[in-house]
Amino acid sequence: MIHRILTPLVLLLSATCARADLPFNTQEIASFDQPWALAFLPDGRMLVTEKPGSLYVVTEEGQKQAVGGVPDVDFGGQGGLGDVLVHPEFDSNSRIYLSYAEAGVGGTRGAAVAHAELDLEGRRPQLRNVQVIWRQYPKMLGRGHYGHRLLIDTDGYLWITSGDRQKFTPAQDMQSNVGKILRLNDDGSVPEDNPFMGYFDTDPNVDDGGVYNQIWALGSRNSLGIDQAADGRIWQIEMGPLHGDELNLVTRSANYGYPTVSNGDHYDGREMPDHDTRPEFDEPALWWSTSIAPGDLMIYKGQRFTEWQGNAFAAGLGSKAIIRIELLDDGSARELERYDMGQRIRSLTEGPDGAVWVLEDERRDQGGRLLKLTPR
Repeated sequence: MIHRILTPLVLLLSATCARADLPFNTQEIASFDQPWALAFLPDGRMLVTEKPGSLYVVTEEGQKQAVGGVPDVDFGGQGGLGDVLVHPEFDSNSRIYLSYAEAGVGGTRGAAVAHAELDLEGRRPQLRNVQVIWRQYPKMLGRGHYGHRLLIDTDGYLWITSGDRQKFTPAQDMQSNVGKILRLNDDGSVPEDNPFMGYFDTDPNVDDGGVYNQIWALGSRNSLGIDQAADGRIWQIEMGPLHGDELNLVTRSANYGYPTVSNGDHYDGREMPDHDTRPEFDEPALWWSTSIAPGDLMIYKGQRFTEWQGNAFAAGLGSKAIIRIELLDDGSARELERYDMGQRIRSLTEGPDGAVWVLEDERRDQGGRLLKLTPR
């Protein structure tokens, strides 16, 4: 009996790390199969997605319960179940959002976003009234660069990052919502004050279902993080080609220039013109010539890490690090610190009490853990 009582305590202590070179303690809470995103419910529990297609309700102690009714996902490559977002008025509408890769005709694929009501009352959590409210247009061959990170801002607008699907030119094509930053109402409809609303209405040759109306900014490659700062500004982070990862301030009708310009190069070694050669495009606030491979972006607003307030944090996949960034008033930014985590970092989320929750990526037999970071 004594052994059974002591074992959980021993496991808890062994899962808590206080490395001298890190300003936080790291506690292992649970592990997952290719986790991708995390969001907090109002009661303090979390929703965690796994790329193969599972969604879980997770307690702060690591107890997991699978959610039923999740849409079918087209799992493979970079595709699968992606982001999860809890509506700010969840207590009254029970609404959550999911992004995922969706199969199309002839082997094509594209990202989709659905909202649903999360029923937590039964024996098993269940999604009800699932409705797809957005799709990448057009669907394409390939299994990379979906983007599909989600944000609801303080004005209630839904933001979607839409990756370029590794097809380059659609990022500059106004008849496609691929390679763009999109702004919608929370029901998926288009706000009437979007910058390109009705832009092509007088052109009889344009017939694209009005996807240009959704566009807020264009010229992105694979934007895998978006968040809003306390001052209301919205920032996004994206993977460049060979190096050239970017942090960008999201502004109305901005064009970040991809694939015409990038501070990185093509993977086959061909050079790309740098941003400073084409001043008509918006330059990044910060860029990395040695790739950090960003997987997510979090702007810290809590009280627990007082020295971090207002800083942005990038989840580093290839760099296996958490990168702390200062956001400056003039729209630029600078890297402050880099915390070596020893694993690919997929997602970062601020918890209700100001702790930082981390999802490791899972590749082969490494990672996949949910970690809680608290001050030392």
